[in-house]
Amino acid sequence: MSLPDAPPIVAILRGVKPDEIVEIAGALVDAGIGYIEIPLNSPEPLVSIGKLCEAFGDKALCGAGTVLTPQAVDDVAAVGGKLIVTPNIDADVISRAVELGLTVMPGFSTPTEAFVAVKAGAKALKLYPAGSFGPGHLKAVRDVLPKDIEIYAVGGVGAANLKPWLDIGVAGIGVGGELYRPGYTAAEVGERARALVAAWNAQTAA
Repeated sequence: MSLPDAPPIVAILRGVKPDEIVEIAGALVDAGIGYIEIPLNSPEPLVSIGKLCEAFGDKALCGAGTVLTPQAVDDVAAVGGKLIVTPNIDADVISRAVELGLTVMPGFSTPTEAFVAVKAGAKALKLYPAGSFGPGHLKAVRDVLPKDIEIYAVGGVGAANLKPWLDIGVAGIGVGGELYRPGYTAAEVGERARALVAAWNAQTAA
């Protein structure tokens, strides 16, 4: 799932509106963020995803989060989305995304859920909510999964606590409120994104 010029950080823009998405996403891309998801419980999400993909689809992997049905996968693909992120494991959703050639990152918490996702074709998984389980949980799950499966830590992971997750081999992270909340300006988002990218680079270079 990795892009050559971007750290494996997925920006989660929950609550973003269509009239601000291009400016907000521009600030993220300028800061070095290469993965952007708009959760489908945001205002007019498909409009925002369409604008996002049109403006930055050649610079970032763009798509949707909180994807719950195969129909939602189709809807996201229809507006240009290439990334499908789910909060849960639904084999039909995963299979549909794989069938369409999209990058899918389903959310899991247990080894059983992780193996269901892998069987359905997922190559990247997200431990969610990661902060509730901790790095030790993820390390134990990773030990039994195929080595080529990437696992992202999402929910409660950010610049301040990257090290323990990196130490156990997490492939990347997803970050929401630390980067964007409704009301943040593009300048604020850019500043937060630069700080997060700097923290990631500092930890991974150590």
